[in-house]
Amino acid sequence: MTDELNGGKVLVLGASGYVGTHLVPLLAARGMAVRAAARRLDVLQARAWPGVELVAADAQVPASLDAALQGVSVAYYLVHSMAAGAQFPQLDRKAAAHFRDAAARAGARRIVYLGGLLPAGHASPHLASRGETGEVLRAGPVPVTELRAGIVIGPGSAAFEVIRDLVFHLPAMVTPKWVNSRSQPIALADVLEYLEQLPRLEAAAGGVYDIGGPEVLSYKDLMKQFGELVGRKPLILPVPVLTPRLSSYWLNLVTAVPTNVARALIEGLEHDVLADNQAIRELIPLPLLTYREAARAAFAAESAPAQGGEGGGGRWTEGSMLYRQNRPDFAFYAKRMQAQAVAHCGADAVWAEVSSIGGANGYYFLDALWRVRGQLDRAVGGSGLTRGRRHPQDLVLGDTIDFWRVVALEPGRRLTLIAEMKLPGAAALGFELVRLSERRTRIVVTAYFHPAGVRGLAYWHALTPAHALIFPGLAGAIARRAEARSQRAAAT
Repeated sequence: MTDELNGGKVLVLGASGYVGTHLVPLLAARGMAVRAAARRLDVLQARAWPGVELVAADAQVPASLDAALQGVSVAYYLVHSMAAGAQFPQLDRKAAAHFRDAAARAGARRIVYLGGLLPAGHASPHLASRGETGEVLRAGPVPVTELRAGIVIGPGSAAFEVIRDLVFHLPAMVTPKWVNSRSQPIALADVLEYLEQLPRLEAAAGGVYDIGGPEVLSYKDLMKQFGELVGRKPLILPVPVLTPRLSSYWLNLVTAVPTNVARALIEGLEHDVLADNQAIRELIPLPLLTYREAARAAFAAESAPAQGGEGGGGRWTEGSMLYRQNRPDFAFYAKRMQAQAVAHCGADAVWAEVSSIGGANGYYFLDALWRVRGQLDRAVGGSGLTRGRRHPQDLVLGDTIDFWRVVALEPGRRLTLIAEMKLPGAAALGFELVRLSERRTRIVVTAYFHPAGVRGLAYWHALTPAHALIFPGLAGAIARRAEARSQRAAAT
């Protein structure tokens, strides 16, 4: 950092998001005192970043920002609301204004904002909102450095994940004409390098910089080159009748990327989106990765051992290869369903029920349906429910429970099982206990599914009505059994 920016912490707001998840450990590895902030503290805790301070903060809640910004010199703003639906521009304006004012109150010396490239002519609502966010931040007294990026290539990037899902699972596709729109895809590593270096430069204060990779490629080029890297040859047939909006609905049937995110991405591809990156190249002359190099780096990053989520005390994390069975063709993003119930007893009684699930103990709610699922698994070559349990209550990491395996375990708090049944994708089931008081415990049951293309998505959607019944029922049954267990213990 320059002398102007030394002496304080670095805040990353939006640390649980795609770029933030990668930026935080990079900044920490380079010796910075990093404070990571997101709306959900538990998501940050799952990252297991050593030496990083974690706080809960929401840009829509001004009171939460003051504590997050206390003592901060450089504040990275990596927040957007496009997953919130049609009202996201208004939410983005409010969030940016709240953050701008809180940064001023805290005496921050620089805001670094990552926005999006704006095409010549009409910008999509998503890209227009990203540009407006930069304007709102610059309306305050804290100098802002804004980076505008186009398609980012890395694991978890919406554009990259759409490419993954299409190329791996659609050998032939009829596509809208936007596949011929041109862009300058940039490697995630290069985006992170720009973000890390810019606050060190006083000349970058108040600057707005386009960033893009060294090649100009169409989306069709991106899919074809991805296919060459993974041994696929997709047949791509552009037609003029599919508008970006119509094709965004079509994508919901073939990709696991969240619907609102995919829609915003596609609506931004109607025009060429190119970077005027001469200014940033003169300021920071990085040797930029090509698209192929960036894609290979993404595959390598996925294969590398992950921090958090994969050890004995780990938790499920989005995109973890452990929870995707080490299959790069399984979707990075998971479909999920969550249910919860409150047990009026201590956490020990609830954990006793959680840790006893399966085997001869059954699944507590609609157990007949679980047995049918086991029979179906046997019929297609799986183990079904035949493996049972090693012990009726005790668990250790690696234990089998019927067609599940214990992959994460925090006794008294959390259990994560990965499915070893035959599936068109990869599934996990998580149980978490939240101690509300000495005599009240919340049990949270979460199902995750990383689909393998169209078959996987169809499987998930077909079972959604059943899941909507089973998982709330399971959470409630655990709570009732725990209460009964607690009452029996009190009576003896």
